Amino acid sequence: MPALQGRVAVKNYPHKIMQSFIQLLSEELIPDERKSRLLPFIQYLQEKRAHKADINLNFICTHNSRRSQFAQVWCAALAQHFDLKLNCFSGGTERTAVYPEVLNSLESFGFKVKRNVGENPHHLVQVSTSTSLILFSKRFNDEVNPKKDFAALMTCSDADENCPFIPGCELRLALNYSDPKRFDGSPIEASMYNARSWQIASEFFYVFQTLKHSEND
Repeated sequence: MPALQGRVAVKNYPHKIMQSFIQLLSEELIPDERKSRLLPFIQYLQEKRAHKADINLNFICTHNSRRSQFAQVWCAALAQHFDLKLNCFSGGTERTAVYPEVLNSLESFGFKVKRNVGENPHHLVQVSTSTSLILFSKRFNDEVNPKKDFAALMTCSDADENCPFIPGCELRLALNYSDPKRFDGSPIEASMYNARSWQIASEFFYVFQTLKHSEND
């Protein structure tokens, strides 16, 4: 599979499981502290849409193997749910590989995953009936990622601290999700990865729902 990232046409994806989870996301309560952290993200989206400008989001974590991958997939899927046009990317300060439990978790939430093998395999994840993403670990400035006019959304504190300058970004925002890696190999590994995936999904649902409500007022 070629080393590309972005939208790929797919057909006949069974999306019913995902719809049930999206209904549950609409009932999730976001803590006020997290709402405050997400506010600049909402404002950025509002400004870009007001100017009818392209929206490019690059989710950045140290290894681009866990939280940034969750963020890329959920952001793309929920943007389609809310009929928002944006482009989702991810990267890290190092190049490793997508951790297998990330793919397991995505499957448990209804995403269809086509796995590949290798040192840093490229996996195909369908996020809607018409769109899929190619997931693989890469640096934040990889050739497939945007070089200017994008938001850099830091999904971990380590990347935020060790990558003080990201060329070309219009917004740099630290979202800083807790790392499920500390539960690797434990009896609760799967549940903790699902919990982090769910947190990320619920926050992006809140962001897009707030954005839509503000535009309809």
